[in-house]
Parts: sequence; C-alpha cells; structure tokens
Amino acid sequence: MATAVAAQPAAGADTAPPANPRPQPALTLPVSKGPFAATDQSLAAYQYPEWFRDAKFGIWAHWGPQAVPRQGDWYARKLYLGPGYTDRKTHEVKDKPDATYSFHVAKYGHPAEFGYKDIIPLWTAERWHPDELMALYKNAGAKYFVSMGSHHDNFFLWNSKIHRWNSVNMGPKKDVVGLWQKAAKKQGLRFGVSEHLAASYTWFQSSHGADAAGPKAGVPYDGNDPKFQDLYHTKAAPDDTGWLTTNPQWHQEWFNDVKELVETYHPDLLYSDSALPFGSVGQSMLANYYNDNIRHNGGKLEAVYNCKQESKGKWVRDIERGVSAEISEHPWQTDTSIGDWYYRTGQKYMSSGEVVRMLIDIVSKNGNLLLNVVQTPEGDLEPDVLGILDGIASWMKVNKEGIYSTRPWKVCGEGPALAVKEKGQFFGLKDVPKTPFTAEDFRFTTSKDNSVLYAFEMAPPTGEVRIVSLAKDGNLAAKPVASVKLLGSDEKLVWKQEAGALVIQKPARIPNPAALTYRIQF
Repeated sequence: MATAVAAQPAAGADTAPPANPRPQPALTLPVSKGPFAATDQSLAAYQYPEWFRDAKFGIWAHWGPQAVPRQGDWYARKLYLGPGYTDRKTHEVKDKPDATYSFHVAKYGHPAEFGYKDIIPLWTAERWHPDELMALYKNAGAKYFVSMGSHHDNFFLWNSKIHRWNSVNMGPKKDVVGLWQKAAKKQGLRFGVSEHLAASYTWFQSSHGADAAGPKAGVPYDGNDPKFQDLYHTKAAPDDTGWLTTNPQWHQEWFNDVKELVETYHPDLLYSDSALPFGSVGQSMLANYYNDNIRHNGGKLEAVYNCKQESKGKWVRDIERGVSAEISEHPWQTDTSIGDWYYRTGQKYMSSGEVVRMLIDIVSKNGNLLLNVVQTPEGDLEPDVLGILDGIASWMKVNKEGIYSTRPWKVCGEGPALAVKEKGQFFGLKDVPKTPFTAEDFRFTTSKDNSVLYAFEMAPPTGEVRIVSLAKDGNLAAKPVASVKLLGSDEKLVWKQEAGALVIQKPARIPNPAALTYRIQF
C-alpha cells in the first residue's frame, strides 16, 4: 500500500526546527502489504523473535572505502576540514585544519582536486575472502553477522539500481552485502545490514566548503562540483545542521534507498545509526521492513530493527559504545568495536577477556553484543585481531551454555563494579567500567525454564568465592542450592550455602581467567 504523509522534522536532531520552516510536501511512501502500518499503535504490536533473544552475540563488518587511508573513522568528512573550519558540535572556528585534512593533503593532494570520490577507486578489497572470515566468526561464537550497507559517506556496498556510487560499479566491483550474506547463510548465521544514510546529508556538507586561509583559500572543494553531488549531496540550507536533515526531499530519498536495500536482501536485522529517522517517514520505512520480512518468511516475523532510541517494544534499542545500567524490560543491543570503527595504523584493540566480560555484563541485563571486528582496507584481519577472535572462541566453547538461549535472573549481578555509574557515549554506560572487575563482581543469567542459574565471576578468585545474592537467609534464592559446578572443570567443588552468602572454596584450577562460570541448581 502507499501512504501519503507530511514530512516530519528529524527525530533525534540536535537542533531546533528552523524559524521559517520549508514547505512540507506530501511524500508518497509505499509500504508493503501486511499487518504493520506507519503508526506507533501498529508498531507496538511487534514481537521480539526468539532467534535474536537466544543469539546474544553478533559480529559486524564496519568496513568500506574509508578504511583505505588507514586513518580511522569519519575520513570522508574530516578530509574537508581545512583551515578555518567550524566544529559541528561547539560551533568554534578552528585556526588549524583537522589532522585528517593535513594527512590527506600530504598524501593525496588538496580536496579541491583529490577528494573522497578519488579514494573510492583505491578500495579494491583484494584480500577479502568472506567465506573464510565467516568461518572464523562462527568459531568465535557469533550467531549473527551484520554487513555495512552504507556509511555516512553515501557509498553503497550493495548492487543498487538507483545509485551509481556502489561497490558493484566502483572499487572492488563486487556486491559486498550480497557476498557477506551468502557466506553468513553458508555458516548458518542470521544476517543483518547497517544503514547510516540518514545522517549523511548534513555529515557530508563539509565537502561543499573551501579553505578559509592559506594558499588555497576560497578554492571550492570537489563536493561543490555538480557532477559529483549524487555522492556528496547538494548543499544544505544554512539552518539544516542537525544529525538528521529536515529536508523532505532527502527524507524521500532515504526511504527509497532503505526500501531497495531491504527488498533486495530481506535481512534478518536492519540497523540505523540514529534515532528512528524522520518521524512518520521512519515509521513507514519500519512498517515496510516488518511486512516485507513477514512475507519473505512465509508469514512469520523474524525481523529485528536497531536504532538509538528507547523502543517501548517497537524495535531493539541500540546503545553505541555503552551498556544498560540494569536489566531492561525489552531486549536491547550494544554496538561497539574492538578498536576504531575503521582501520587505523597503530591502533590498540580490546583484549578477548575485555570482550568476554562485556558480553557477560550485557547478556545479564537482557542485551546482545554486536562487535565490530576491524578489517584492513584489503579485507583481511591482522594477526592480533585473529588472536582476539581465538581468545573469544576458547572462552565461548567452554562457557556458552551460560550465554546462549538464557534470560536475565532476578538481578543482573552484584559487586563493586555495579555501583560505578559512568556516563557513556550514547545513552548508556561505558563499555568497560573504569573500575576494573574484581573477584567480588558477579553477573547472573538463567536458563529459559529457570532450572539452572549461571553465576559468572568476573575475575579469578584469590580466596574463597562468596556469592551474596545466594545467601541462605536472602530473598533471591527461593530454594536451597542443590549443586554447584564450574564449567570447564571436572573438579568437585567444596561449597556451603551460609547465612551471608553461597561460599565456594577456591577452585584448584582456573579454566579460563577471562571469567569463571558456576552452574548452580536448586
């Protein structure tokens, strides 16, 4: 069905609506037939699929042409931040150019002559072997895989019929999304795509500028050339500066792009790098995605939609580089990276132990972890990244029963780290608390039938193990503890449920120092 709606201001935009709003033309937004309509009431009927609630751990390929210079995230925007640019957050005029601009000029030339359009052909992905990588990701314990669809650079990694700037026409000359999907299906993993397009319209406005000082002062960057404005977008209105544009024409374009992506690949998961974009336009996109998914799956809704906004049951809320402070009523997801979002020379990565402990903490609070594994521009993984995956795999092989298909217990955990309330980057707490986990920190999950409790000790014990939440005189353990087993060990543990805690004598052998899992039955 097609719905005609008035374009709405961008949901989540960080600026007030313009003082003199543009005309708001009616947009024609064709929504696939099905039970969902573009209203809050209709979307509230969404039911979370079991596959996502059981999966807990996914891996993301946040990868594309911006990896080529080996300078990390946001390269396509920062290369245009020359002398005298204005900081988009503080609105402060900078005397010096951004470091990325300086790097770009030194390596490639001035962005008036050599811009992002010229970086794209350099991305050939000659060492990318998706089948081999997917086998590694499955071995590490991932149950779903997410491909970048398009970043804010407006370059599509799918075989688009409506946008010439795509990976089939340019760069690697391959359908990156399609090949990732084929590899994921071969390994039995659920498949998702991420779209960052809604923010691209204002994000890429730096390409329309010029140096404010220096020998090239006033010379327009290549984003001003009409020949390339289907990549860089046209120039935005002066008051259109929020994360999400207020331009109705761009709302329609975004809807069309995401509709093509969804209806070409029918992903199990769709991620937007923002709040649900553009008010009722975003609602139409979401209704179309859900309905298309139902039709593609023979009448069963298997779709998961991630965006950075409280869900109220309509989708899966995503927290970038952060975690929920407590158990959430609705399933949610953390997205983060082992390092920078794109490859950067000399970057430091998280350890496998840090990933494992973060995963445990998230799962204990009814969440999933979507982890970006940093690829080189060529498409392979460096030895230290392979080592991180091996470390995660070793822990998961022994402790996976406490992760997959589990649900939150009565409390998420106990210990000093829970008292650390750190403000995170986007609507949550930091990935790993500044206060390190200790042997007094525990996180809990339970089997679906509540017959087994898993207690994760977040650091190796130095003495006897005390789990206060399972005290004999406490109100959490409704029945006496009947058995305690350490996963990965055949050792018969010595334990006693006392008035102040469940006390376990220190195990003689620690199976894996990243975290210990006690399997407890009542």
